[in-house]
Amino acid sequence: MRALFSLLPSRTVPGPRLEGLPVPGTLLKVIAIDEQLRVIYEDNVHFDKDLPEFETQGGVYIHGDRLTVTSPVLMWVKALDMILEKMKSSGFNFSQVRALSGAGQGCFSVTNSPIWMDSSTTSQCRALEKAVGGAQQLASVTGSRAYEAANAHWGITEECVSLKMRFCDRLKLGIHANTEYANIGSGMNLLQIWEKAWSKSCLDACAPGLEERLGCPVPSHSVLGPISPYYSQRYGFSPDCKIVAFTGDNPDPGTELDLIIILVGPKLVPYSFKNGSLMRERIRDDCASGSWDEFSKALSSTVAGNGGNLGFYFDVMEITPEAVGIHRFNRDNQKVSSFPKEVEIRALIEGQFMAKRIHAEKLGYKVLPRTRILATGGASHNKKILQVLSDVFNAPVFTIDTANSACLGSAYRAIHGLVAERNVSLADVVKLAPEPRLAVTPTPGAEELMVDSLASFMAVKMQKARGPVSKPVC
Repeated sequence: MRALFSLLPSRTVPGPRLEGLPVPGTLLKVIAIDEQLRVIYEDNVHFDKDLPEFETQGGVYIHGDRLTVTSPVLMWVKALDMILEKMKSSGFNFSQVRALSGAGQGCFSVTNSPIWMDSSTTSQCRALEKAVGGAQQLASVTGSRAYEAANAHWGITEECVSLKMRFCDRLKLGIHANTEYANIGSGMNLLQIWEKAWSKSCLDACAPGLEERLGCPVPSHSVLGPISPYYSQRYGFSPDCKIVAFTGDNPDPGTELDLIIILVGPKLVPYSFKNGSLMRERIRDDCASGSWDEFSKALSSTVAGNGGNLGFYFDVMEITPEAVGIHRFNRDNQKVSSFPKEVEIRALIEGQFMAKRIHAEKLGYKVLPRTRILATGGASHNKKILQVLSDVFNAPVFTIDTANSACLGSAYRAIHGLVAERNVSLADVVKLAPEPRLAVTPTPGAEELMVDSLASFMAVKMQKARGPVSKPVC
């Protein structure tokens, strides 16, 4: 019996196995699949609940400046051992694992590692942009301007430099590994994306001798080497188990609610937002007694458009718009200090999705009758949230069976790593994967209520979303 294995944090059946694992987020997750891409094992470790000694909230520490967001590295290490021990106790046969990959973050250079929500590296981002000729020039070379969220991911030691997404592949290999370029190399703003080679101008802007520390950028399907003897001896992995390059959860979406939206526009411009699932969880705790059922009932008790009430909810500095705090506006476009709990919950969800639609349209994209949305991640199983998403975009929403899609994507890449040298494409690997299924369709008349009445005010309200921070009042 052959097996494939891949790990991803966020995120004993016959047949070959593969597993996926994402870090950080609120969970460390794991999925095992066989060569027919069937999920045969799935589990997680919840950072806050299962590792309370680290005293995180949502798996992170949000510091007093509301810009610095970190996570304790030892918590990730302990979570990895904990989830493997859970698998071992369940009878999982690690000797059948042929390949392992994943997505996430991690770094041994610091005790508390900045994560993707961090916004404390603004001065470094601007300095990098200036050194190479401006934000647009940096984007032309590396694929994006310098965002704090990406540049917070660097881990630096005397011997090597890496993004924290490489945390697990270095743990599993037991040695320094080359840099995967799909998400990690490009995320550092150091890679020439067209040539897939390090940019000398970007390297020179950062530190001397940087290229030697970075290692060689490699494709996402690259086999980095065999698993560390530690894992073979402790858990029973075969010494021949291959480690396929780990990446971030953008190529392997996602750990909370990731959206793949088929739009018509000028070019592909991926973008992300910080205040997503953790913000939803906080409003759930404050306004729905910590219950997703109560949260969903509140959404059901209000109507599309929320009577003209709208809110912007940013616990940490958002990427787009650059704003922080909670900002509420009533139907008369007046800023108010609180909403009833049902209105607050709908304002949060509608505001999050409206912001995404408005941002996409500002970039030149258009929502047309053929628009489709694929929602993945934990919140993709909440139909009430998906209904709001469908109504905002006036488009059907599709989902896949597992919420742990970043784990699943990593598992697919682990399989690809085993066969890529035979010129087998990832598209060929995933042919057996189940098709997404239709989850919800737009509510008749919702687009008129939501888009026509709110879109014209959205840009103005975004600009007003400054000033003192408010708190939920429920």
